[in-house]
Amino acid sequence: MADILKKAFHIARSGRPGPVVVDIPKDVSFNKTAYTGYPQSVEMRSYNPVRKGHGGQIRKALQLLLAAKRPYIYTGGGVLLSNASQELRTLVDMLGYPCTNTLMGLGAYPASDKKFLGMLGMHGTYEANNAMQNCDVLLAVGARFDDRVIGNPKHFAQNERKIIHIDIDPSSISKRVRVDIPIVGDVKDVLTELIAMIKESGLKPDADALGGWWDTIEGWRKRDCMKYSMGSSDVIKPQYVVETLWNMTKDADTYITSDVGQHQMWAAQYYKFDEPRRWINSGGLGTMGVGIPYAMGIKLAKPESEVFCITGEGSVQMCIQELSTCLQYNTPIKIVSLNNRYLGMVRQWQEIDYEGRYSHSYMDALPNFVKLAEAYGHVGMLIEKPQDVEPALREARKLKDRTVFMDFRTDPTENVFPMVKAGKGINEMLLGSEDL
Repeated sequence: MADILKKAFHIARSGRPGPVVVDIPKDVSFNKTAYTGYPQSVEMRSYNPVRKGHGGQIRKALQLLLAAKRPYIYTGGGVLLSNASQELRTLVDMLGYPCTNTLMGLGAYPASDKKFLGMLGMHGTYEANNAMQNCDVLLAVGARFDDRVIGNPKHFAQNERKIIHIDIDPSSISKRVRVDIPIVGDVKDVLTELIAMIKESGLKPDADALGGWWDTIEGWRKRDCMKYSMGSSDVIKPQYVVETLWNMTKDADTYITSDVGQHQMWAAQYYKFDEPRRWINSGGLGTMGVGIPYAMGIKLAKPESEVFCITGEGSVQMCIQELSTCLQYNTPIKIVSLNNRYLGMVRQWQEIDYEGRYSHSYMDALPNFVKLAEAYGHVGMLIEKPQDVEPALREARKLKDRTVFMDFRTDPTENVFPMVKAGKGINEMLLGSEDL
């Protein structure tokens, strides 16, 4: 049993990390045996992930990258899992190429840097998605080309481009799009070798072509796709809450978790992550309710850090009972609930795809979250006016040793834009209500 558990942890933490199921029957757990110790190491013939990339393939990638006229660096959660953020930053800064992160890769490259085009995909920026569609050489690092990123694969394949794909999991390469230079290996190891080769070669990118490419990108940026209307002074815009939180905490040691839905996308869009592993969410898994448990785990591991759970009134009720655990284990987190009285993402799709025929997406039986938080022994706040957003966040941050539940009553009609509808190409974006 000790040997099996050692193998399970080895598989879970190496290669492409992920869960491992160990089935322990009742007779094994019930019976006794002499304890012989826990193995220090483990060897498995059937599982031996490749760490070091093929030198010849990396050299081919180098030649292709430096010859590019419209290069783009597309990175996913694999960069964070490999702890390769510093290597990525070195490579991007060395080449001067535009860079984007997926939802799971945010923070791998600083969001405040001009070379960062924002998140890409279904709710990505106009410039990030257009660069993805129109580049001539794409370096994919620890990413999967999933449907939320490239949209319709046939539409994505319309534009000819050369693709370099670095991933430790060979099954992820050429799974959804054909790649030209596959490199199987640990992202950190491969990027380190690629950087060394660039330095050794002394070669530089085509400055004129790169300048023209950046001019095109800046033209897309001028669309200012993340701009939103504050509307009337009586209604809180959810984007404003996230932006205000970012402005207040960007220089602090802060971690952000989320649940699933519109609030998850607004958190990804408007909280500018400059450091890796500061954004903890479940991607496209749809795991409503994980925000509070995620936040508690971080607070236990990082008791001196500020931890905010950005959630919605639908998601948070999936695991609301964990407010009891917050008190029992003394994990004073701050909960930012963007309460629009709807299952927002469901309502948005019903508005856009089903002509506003809303079904089972509205919330007419919500609890009083302030009283509920107080019943669990915490602090509850109700925020209904835009001018009260910043003071409420400031007050919550002062209560360092208390869990605070902030019930922000936000605009129930607000949608997440940009948006790529299902079946559409990545650059066929809806930028606002005027496109509906």
